[in-house]
Amino acid sequence: MSKLSTLEASHSSVLFGNWRAYYEITKPKVVALLVLTALVGMSLSVPGAIPWQVLLPAMLGIGLLSSAAAAVNHIVDERIDAVMGRTHNRPIPNGSITSKKAIIFALSLAVIGFVMLYALVNPLTAWLTFAGLVGYSVVYTMYLKRATPQNITIGGLAGAIPPLLGWTAMTNEIHPNALLLVLLIFTWTPPHFWALAIHRKNDYAKVNIPMLPVTHGIDFTKTQILLYTVLLFIVGLLPYLVGMSSWIYLIGSVALNIGFFCYAWKLKFNADENTAMDTFKFSIVHLMALFIVLLADHYILPMT
Repeated sequence: MSKLSTLEASHSSVLFGNWRAYYEITKPKVVALLVLTALVGMSLSVPGAIPWQVLLPAMLGIGLLSSAAAAVNHIVDERIDAVMGRTHNRPIPNGSITSKKAIIFALSLAVIGFVMLYALVNPLTAWLTFAGLVGYSVVYTMYLKRATPQNITIGGLAGAIPPLLGWTAMTNEIHPNALLLVLLIFTWTPPHFWALAIHRKNDYAKVNIPMLPVTHGIDFTKTQILLYTVLLFIVGLLPYLVGMSSWIYLIGSVALNIGFFCYAWKLKFNADENTAMDTFKFSIVHLMALFIVLLADHYILPMT
């Protein structure tokens, strides 16, 4: 009886472990942030409440295709992940999941997500979301990441499109305001990622990935981060200037972008060993808060 209990416990442990491993390769925290920005795109595209008949399949479909792209990233980067200190314990390098099973899993997520968007939302959103998957998992991960130090600048477009996806899910059209939301994330991405790249410079150098701190040095990268936060401040004013949002967003955007600039200034001129990682962490909070402020502005203003 005790042997049976031990076998059952072992089997349950394996199943649970596998579930956690599959969950991990979808990069759930990153996908959650992407889906949040898609939700903001949906909300800003219509004056009233979002119909749940579109909201649910759109959010789920975008989330599934984004998760598939993340899983492909794990599959393609298995070799370099095994060497880098930050990633050596990911599920594929550590043997929790085989590459073959990960490929089947990623393909299943992509097919389900695409069909859901195509059938229950609209074909435009389905194809744009699929283009985002290809942009991130193929163009960026397989080519740009290994080809140029401007990899994240160019490849960042794939990760910037979720607000556009949310907008097209509701309206079935590509609107300039949706592209402005894309521009916000596109401008935010380089300083966000380069801060992490500075912290992990030695890892990238070890696997011959030409990240900007490796090819041009840390000081040059810090200057680029600072300049991009200035550009982000300017881009952040545009939703207010074009009448897309009100003073609520303006105040929130100015405060958040000044905060990002202050982190970048410290990183450039008065950094310690933790500043790069602190800047990276703040950048995540910055983007999440910026889009929450956009959402609040959209729904609070009519009531004020």
